Amino acid sequence: MYGLIFLFKWVAGHHSASADDGAAGGGAGKPLTGDNVPGGLFFAKQTVQNACATQAILSVLLNAASKDASTTTANSDESGDRLILGDTLTNLSSFLVDLPFDMRGESIGASEEIRSAHNSFARRDAFLSDPDKARRAATEDDDVFHFIAYVPHANGTVYELDGLKAGPVSCGTYDSSDDASPLSWLATARTAIQDRIDKYAATEIKFNLMGVVNDRRPVLLTKLTHLRAAGLNDSSDEVATILAELAGEEEKRTKWKSENERRQHNYLPFCIELIKSLAGSGKLPEIVKKANERQAEARAQMMAHKMAAMQQK
Repeated sequence: MYGLIFLFKWVAGHHSASADDGAAGGGAGKPLTGDNVPGGLFFAKQTVQNACATQAILSVLLNAASKDASTTTANSDESGDRLILGDTLTNLSSFLVDLPFDMRGESIGASEEIRSAHNSFARRDAFLSDPDKARRAATEDDDVFHFIAYVPHANGTVYELDGLKAGPVSCGTYDSSDDASPLSWLATARTAIQDRIDKYAATEIKFNLMGVVNDRRPVLLTKLTHLRAAGLNDSSDEVATILAELAGEEEKRTKWKSENERRQHNYLPFCIELIKSLAGSGKLPEIVKKANERQAEARAQMMAHKMAAMQQK
């Protein structure tokens, strides 16, 4: 488990970057800047709008690779024990290491490879031929979400990495000794995430927590090679278990590929033809009426939740 990525609804009162600026001294909930930032901890300011998800992933990967480089050897690569970034991220990491936080964010946004990868997941919309003109500022009625990362550091501290803040935030310490579990840091991260959730109304459920983990296939293949070298055939229980797990990993990736294709596909032509067909058959007015009723009901529920949250405050 290299790190956690937490998705939550951004609320100005709960999440103020400006209030934290200049808190160079650190302390609970205050961003670390200058000499207070521990060596080897990667952090970058978010300077590109709507790039928080990509930046959270990079925050986990670049910190995990830095940690692996100091604790593992190149001989462990084939077994999957070490995170291999590839040329693009390795070169980027080397370039960013001596830059200030804001320049790191600018450099990430200027990377053609990262920008292309980020934009490849954008939903294709035939109605938005000019995306710059189609953008609008979010209002109080809009749900705005934000991604941040939580990573362990070799100094025994878990850090929250939020590109909208002035620097990394210490979330507490954990047992980083050689005898401790490699997942001991998760308890500290869990407490920090729970504290953030507790700031919202009890009715708020729009959160998502994701873990960035290693690819299990190299590990499984190494185990399979050792079992076969020991004389076990594919009919043995140990080998059959490994083969089943490998098949499950491949099935997951096939599913991910299909989900991404659906996410990126432009369904508007199909929807337009469907609406034309429903209109031609005379069914459209009744469907629109029911849709408006459902929308009105959903809006009433949302207002009720807001009123309940205000009463709690």
